[in-house]
Amino acid sequence: MAEPPRRALVTGLTGQDGSFLAELLLSKGYAVTGVVRGWPHVSLDAGEHLRGQVEAVPGELLDPAGLRATVERVRPHELYHLAAPSFVPDSWERPAETCAAIVDSTAALLEAVREIDPTIRVFLANTGAIFGEAGESPQHEDTRCRPHNPYAIAKLAAHQLAGALRARDGLYVCSGILYNHESERRPPRFVTRKLTRAAAEVELGLAGEVEVGDLGAVRDWSFAGDIVRGAWLMLQQEQPDDFILASGQPHTVAEWARAAFACVGRDADQYLRVAGELVRVPESTPMVGDPTRARKRLGWEVELGFEQLVERMVRADLEALR
Repeated sequence: MAEPPRRALVTGLTGQDGSFLAELLLSKGYAVTGVVRGWPHVSLDAGEHLRGQVEAVPGELLDPAGLRATVERVRPHELYHLAAPSFVPDSWERPAETCAAIVDSTAALLEAVREIDPTIRVFLANTGAIFGEAGESPQHEDTRCRPHNPYAIAKLAAHQLAGALRARDGLYVCSGILYNHESERRPPRFVTRKLTRAAAEVELGLAGEVEVGDLGAVRDWSFAGDIVRGAWLMLQQEQPDDFILASGQPHTVAEWARAAFACVGRDADQYLRVAGELVRVPESTPMVGDPTRARKRLGWEVELGFEQLVERMVRADLEALR
């Protein structure tokens, strides 16, 4: 008799990362359950094409009892906690809700694992933003953390809580320190998708210009599919640890814009308009990650390069708009 499939529980199934992760897990024979806010009265958004292939259950980040009940019912072998409010500007408008959604949900899930089945392996999606104005770039796993917005502060608290429970109670929990990662499933309010969509709109005669903020802002961009592969690899190791997942390559928003418009044979400078209200306070420490530990211990590498990622997104936006 064949062994039953491994069970994975994923929060944030409807998002970019959750949908790519679910695809990966299904390809490896997992039974996947996703926690979906408002289910069954909502779509699966980025994961809608997986309807019928995954089980969806209702859940709220601000409902710790409900999260615990889900862990108890599913009894997963692996738990991937991806869900969180991730649009940084919103965290300034609702800092209390942001902190509660990130920290309380992490605490509730880890407490449930400890009390229900401490053999469950947990991946916690964290962010390179926890380093903030660290004073060194690229950042590595031991770089000091100086976050400077409510989202990053909450993520650091969740990261430190995970490390403390791992050390004290022996939980298998890994914190993935993820740098910016993109795909055609990224919501249009993010600057990367805003620019690829603008390039497609200009090509199709649907728009004439696009408003942007700081073109000199530096980011370390990777493909979301590569990032979730790293998340899975973390939970396959003998011992848990924290890993930076990043390309290690800095690029500016201006470079992203030029690459996007180059895909349709256009000069980005003719279509960009800097809007003062979109310009944030300049960062003194470029947000670039050092993925050396992940490369050496996980055998993980970024497979889709910067230009290929931008082109993939522009082509997807062209197809969708046509």
